Amino acid sequence: MRVAKAPLRATREGGREIEIPTHYDGPDLLETAERSELSVDGLIALHSGRVYRAFFLGFLPGFAYCGVLDPRIVAPRLVRPRERVPAGSVAVADGQTSIYPFDSPGGWRLIGRTDVHIFDSTKERPALIRPGDHVRFVAR
Repeated sequence: MRVAKAPLRATREGGREIEIPTHYDGPDLLETAERSELSVDGLIALHSGRVYRAFFLGFLPGFAYCGVLDPRIVAPRLVRPRERVPAGSVAVADGQTSIYPFDSPGGWRLIGRTDVHIFDSTKERPALIRPGDHVRFVAR
């Protein structure tokens, strides 16, 4: 299996800019667009049209809380979290976006997926995204 790599560049503000190639085909994409009174293409344009700042890592190793979402994207957490969210799922909730680094339970709305490995315990710095980094989702 070929491992996708995210392009990295340094930013003027510190941190790095990381591009995440994203397939916008998540199970909550249509519902999130409708809830936001947007077309699917409009939601994708808003989500992929920003650079997000990684605030901190938590919940799971490598799970970066990134913000801030465009306020037109309405995405509260699910009332009942899913028992299994696949690794690589691109998700939104409560004004933030992230990528699930492992298969795990989760309550964020899934709008897409990436083939980029977000966490690799064999590397010296296992988390791809670090606090202070800038993250851009690129539609594929």
